[in-house]
Amino acid sequence: MSSNKFINDGSKVNEIFLLKKGKRGILRMLFGRTGIVLLLLTVQILLLFSVFRFLESLLPYLVGTLLIFTIVMVIHVINSEHNSNVKMSWVIMITLIPGFGGLLYIFIQKDIGHRLIKKRFKEIVKESKTEFSQQEDLMKNLKVENKSLYNLATYTENTGGFPIYKGGRTKYFPLGEDAFEEMIIQLEKAEKFIFMEYFIIGEGHMWGKILKVLSDKVKEGVEVRVMYDGTCELTLLPHNYSKKLKKLGISSKVFAPIRPFLSTHYNYRDHRKILVIDGKVAFTGGINLADEYINKIEVYGHWKDTAIMIQGGAVDSFTLMFLQMWNINEENRKYMDDKYKSKLSNIKEEGYLLPFGDSPLDSDKVGEMIYMDILNRAKNYVYIMTPYLILDGEMISSLKFAARRGVDIKIIMPHIPDKKFVFAQSRTYYKELIKTGVKIYEYTPGFMHAKVFVSDNIRGVVGTINLDYRSLYHHFECGLYIEEVESIMDIKDDFEKTLKLSQRVTLEDIKKYNIFMTISGRVLKVIAPLM
Repeated sequence: MSSNKFINDGSKVNEIFLLKKGKRGILRMLFGRTGIVLLLLTVQILLLFSVFRFLESLLPYLVGTLLIFTIVMVIHVINSEHNSNVKMSWVIMITLIPGFGGLLYIFIQKDIGHRLIKKRFKEIVKESKTEFSQQEDLMKNLKVENKSLYNLATYTENTGGFPIYKGGRTKYFPLGEDAFEEMIIQLEKAEKFIFMEYFIIGEGHMWGKILKVLSDKVKEGVEVRVMYDGTCELTLLPHNYSKKLKKLGISSKVFAPIRPFLSTHYNYRDHRKILVIDGKVAFTGGINLADEYINKIEVYGHWKDTAIMIQGGAVDSFTLMFLQMWNINEENRKYMDDKYKSKLSNIKEEGYLLPFGDSPLDSDKVGEMIYMDILNRAKNYVYIMTPYLILDGEMISSLKFAARRGVDIKIIMPHIPDKKFVFAQSRTYYKELIKTGVKIYEYTPGFMHAKVFVSDNIRGVVGTINLDYRSLYHHFECGLYIEEVESIMDIKDDFEKTLKLSQRVTLEDIKKYNIFMTISGRVLKVIAPLM
């Protein structure tokens, strides 16, 4: 189980592998995120189609009923609380495929497979909101001195219960390998507990080295908990991998294990990336725990990713986010025991830290609202790094309005995509945005996976939230909003360096795109809100 490996520079490191080499990554080649979605949709559609075929034999007698059903469903969708783009997609589906489209809509809205998660998470949020309260003196000062930030902090407190913090320390990492190095340093200092929540864990150098540290810490009496998303069981890890971790003394859970039949499990994935150590330090950002995130292996050219480390009272919010997800299948739920509370709350540095979580189980799209708040308050510039650009009407309007106000809007996208058809959808938004003054670039060396906003040398966000429907609507996400802290300039500097490695997209470039991929992107754009 344990082995010593050598990396390129010849130095010796300790790593642990729990899987035989031949078994790692086989399913990953067969299933990407789009493949998983299509597989699950296919199963559901086949079932609904069989029901529809049964009813089809009765159609000569029920044509009128089918027409009425379609009209009723269209009226229902139009009057629903869905986003306007979602409404349009469903109306097209229901009218183009009468009967079947309506049945599909009903099936999706019934949300088979996630009712229990919804119920429990709502209870957990309600219970854990009492763990924190806004600091009254701080909020009073903000109301007078910085009303815009006061309003944002009020919004996040009302939606998720997460407070704003005055002071704290942050360190920004412009590459995954930089963050990994610091993560190992901090993990080796752990004395009481380690909480890890990641969307992806893949065996290799990165996870192997982390796992060795975790195993050693368990032997020292440190409480170690690891949680990863259920899609790993299709793409990277076997179903019993959690049990293998438990044999090392690591408490482990799989969030929402995939059950592909008669379920909507492809939605509501845990896309968060959280590491908390002893209540002293927390990490979040774009990087998962697999070798491509630290450029140990190359899959789509150079992998550009980012992360941020937090010290101070704001660490508590990330601890609570982890415990909320951990407690979803716990009967006796416990949250912020004294053992888990921040031990460095006395750090007094300038600026404000506002950690936030985003859940798909309510009507508040916290991540999107924070992004749009940055765009709407910007005076000089907003710089964005994102792997995907599949936008709803509200986000498009915010980007265009900011650009038309004279704000310098720059977006860096990948040049080598991880998912070609998703990339084709993203490119369908280029023309509309460029025409209104938004400047779009593609990261020439490879794949851009960072999720970063920075604006006016004042405010920014580093987190897990992509600019696409899955992150903004369907996934559990998290991030750190920062204002007036030193890391803002580090983020800006990183963006400007990355910009020099990127190529600007022009309207002439768009005309040269592959016609098949362009058409595919436009077709998929119609149903993008549903995927």
